[in-house]
Amino acid sequence: MDFKFFKKSLPTLIFLAVFSAIAIPVFYHLLKVDKKLKVFNPVDVNPKLVDETMLHVQKNHKIADFKLTNQNGETITNSDYKNKIYIADFFFTRCKTICIAMAYNMNELQEYYKNDDDIMFLSHSVTPVMDSVSVLKEYAINKGAIDGKWNVTTGPKKHIYELARKSYFAVLDEGDGGEDDFIHTEQFVLVDKERRIRGYYDGTEKEDMEKLKKDIFLLKEEYATK
Repeated sequence: MDFKFFKKSLPTLIFLAVFSAIAIPVFYHLLKVDKKLKVFNPVDVNPKLVDETMLHVQKNHKIADFKLTNQNGETITNSDYKNKIYIADFFFTRCKTICIAMAYNMNELQEYYKNDDDIMFLSHSVTPVMDSVSVLKEYAINKGAIDGKWNVTTGPKKHIYELARKSYFAVLDEGDGGEDDFIHTEQFVLVDKERRIRGYYDGTEKEDMEKLKKDIFLLKEEYATK
């Protein structure tokens, strides 16, 4: 064995080892940064989905404070979702079209994240007068909602509709939340622990549910590296 070769090459080998120790983590970090989910602000969303009063907002958009009532008659606020990642949607219990698939997929997601305390779910009724607490309770039982994991909520119509239009940007149509106003959307909205929007998904499509799972994984990875 030529020990002279190793002796001459030792500085080079040391340099390569030190360079690799520094470069590989940096490169890995850059790759992870590229994989971070987008943070959605009003300017990043289809303008047709954004209330005209919000179109100018370019950064720091967060879901507004909310106060709703869940299937157990409990008051639910943003504080109940503090430091949680959650998926939000808008539905009504008498819906015989898209809401059926949406509820099924929400239940499937709930089952998938059943033991993950970081993940929660929030459904808003768009017909809150008809969807009383007792109606929501029956609906929640039928759809398999787990208390404390998936809140199925009612509340003042104007409040819910304002959340849909000015916070979640989940509906195309305009309105004021009045008696004749009605919204219907298949959107699932992914919200992070800072109450920022990180993704939109078609709640009726299985492919989108798989994408949602992958995005939640990336989001959890983002928090794990902080």
